[in-house]
Amino acid sequence: MLDCLTTGAATALPLHLVTRAGLDGLLERLPPAQAAFLRASGFTARAQEVRLLPGGAGIEGAVAGLGEDAASPWAYGALPMALPEGTEWRLEGEAEAGPAVLGWCLGAYRYTRFKAPSRQPARLVPPTGTETAQAEARAICRGRDLINTPAGHLGPEELANAVRDLGAEHGADVEVIEGAALAEGFPAVAVVGQGSPRSPRVAVLRWQGPGAGPDAPLVALCGKGVCFDTGGLDLKPAAAMLRMKKDMGGAATMIALAEMLMASGAPIRLLLLVGAVENAVSGTAFRPMDVIATRKGLTVEIGNTDAEGRLVLCDLLAFAAEQSPALVLDAATLTGAARVALGPDLPALFSDDAEVAKTILRCGLDVQDPLWQLPLHRSYVSWLDSNVADLNNVSTKPMAGAVVAALFLRRFVPDDLPWAHVDLYAWSDQTRPGRPEGGDIQAARALSRAVTALLLHRDNP
Repeated sequence: MLDCLTTGAATALPLHLVTRAGLDGLLERLPPAQAAFLRASGFTARAQEVRLLPGGAGIEGAVAGLGEDAASPWAYGALPMALPEGTEWRLEGEAEAGPAVLGWCLGAYRYTRFKAPSRQPARLVPPTGTETAQAEARAICRGRDLINTPAGHLGPEELANAVRDLGAEHGADVEVIEGAALAEGFPAVAVVGQGSPRSPRVAVLRWQGPGAGPDAPLVALCGKGVCFDTGGLDLKPAAAMLRMKKDMGGAATMIALAEMLMASGAPIRLLLLVGAVENAVSGTAFRPMDVIATRKGLTVEIGNTDAEGRLVLCDLLAFAAEQSPALVLDAATLTGAARVALGPDLPALFSDDAEVAKTILRCGLDVQDPLWQLPLHRSYVSWLDSNVADLNNVSTKPMAGAVVAALFLRRFVPDDLPWAHVDLYAWSDQTRPGRPEGGDIQAARALSRAVTALLLHRDNP
């Protein structure tokens, strides 16, 4: 169980959750003294607004506002730190149990490996039927830990070990490919990581859900795991490197998604591929204008060594396509252009499969984990032309960077294979309810629901 949850229902205090529309009804139900206290204190039930209810024994309960939306997990995100440390609570009133538990757990999260937290969160008694929300919270918090860990403590080996640990927990088979086998089977991944003393590797997890036979749909997940990105010989400015420990955020997202699917016992076959590398500067680093091989057989001219994430993903996508999956999903902190277009909170979705895109977008809205679709505009394909190789890894035009990156990846996926690419930020620039500053897992809950809806024909697993 997560540390912010408790089984102490007998001693837990009532936490009355109320929307603005439901405030008058709550005031009528509360004891007159407590209702008078709330009125006198000016309580209006705005989101994150909290009042402790006094009584003869000290605190007898609390009231928290939800604003207009009881279904949003973010409406509950401030509560673990707004309520007194060490207190335990049970939900009353208008709370929606799943979003409440999810928001509570995500709001309680703190990265504590190197510094003890200033206080412990209040703890919640989770209502029955919230096991999915708890599993999602656990996966997201583990993913946040991976992103928040400094690159000096999380390199390619440690990231691959995180996949090993996840596999051991869920009875999955995990293989880590490195050395000569990596150079032969994943040549682009090997090239990206060749400049670092921390050798690159690909972690491959295979899992079969309970009740899933050999013909069960195969879902392939591919994650960019660049544990630190200097930009390579096309060196980033110092300021642009400050958050580059998060450049494995796509891998962390796919690891979290894999955990959600396995924890749910989905009747699918699952393939998780994580390309774990460091893009470093050294005498062995790959160079601008090098021509490299890829698993698919296409040659790529290096127009910029800082466009390394698409090189990692292209080998993973080629391997995934070879396994005849029913669906391929990839995630990466791929381009700044996607952030310019959509900001930090909206991951960019690319897919030319209308059903896949529509389902992911709808599921994202349903669970308050939204994405926004950008086009795979085929007129820009020629922008990746090269005079010396099958394609370049960048365009010389300073426009549509996220679209061009997605079009590069599209070259490595068969046209008839359902595929979606997610370009995300994986970071919260400032602390907000449920989203403390630092690493974050975006789109995983939306993708988890979409996998179920697309392959198992259920909209609400």
